[in-house]
Amino acid sequence: MTAVPLRPGDQLASTVCGTRVVVIRVPANRTPVITCGASPMIPAVNAPTVAASGAPRTVIGKRYVDVAEGVEVLCIAAGAGSLSCDGEPMTVKAAKALPASD
Repeated sequence: MTAVPLRPGDQLASTVCGTRVVVIRVPANRTPVITCGASPMIPAVNAPTVAASGAPRTVIGKRYVDVAEGVEVLCIAAGAGSLSCDGEPMTVKAAKALPASD
């Protein structure tokens, strides 16, 4: 399968669950394949609505990253599938600690 070129701001949808993400960061020189539930994600514009099933594994409002690839996405709709980038699981990005305001 040929990977769809990604740009920051693109919305992707899962074909197996209700997960939807917005691309935040992607390397300019690569075209990574982002999958959810082991199935490639597609542009959200063309995506059919998938009924929710099972406990959500992707959490709305969380950023998921693949540090090795330099890819970052923001989950805008939770779903039961797990996110991966080029076959490697994506992890939840840790929030930065705010400075103390003493």
